[in-house]
Amino acid sequence: MRERWFGATGRRVPEIAVEGELDVGDALVLDDASDGETLREAHESGRPIVIRTASADEVKAALAHPEVAVALVPPERRELLELDLRELTYGP
Repeated sequence: MRERWFGATGRRVPEIAVEGELDVGDALVLDDASDGETLREAHESGRPIVIRTASADEVKAALAHPEVAVALVPPERRELLELDLRELTYGP
């Protein structure tokens, strides 16, 4: 399982997690990573950024942003925890 820094908290977290199973505290939780200005501001302030996702493409898009700490998946899409992001990004 790959991990990322959770903002400036000093904590490392899995890059993909099931929503409700990871304490996201006061992280900025968004439905997508399309607002670059919001991502930049949160990142510069050290605030963790979490994106809700529901598909492999959404996970890939969220984690393509280095500012994003975690892609949250719904409990009914637990299989997304097993995504091979390297293969998804670069192919087999």
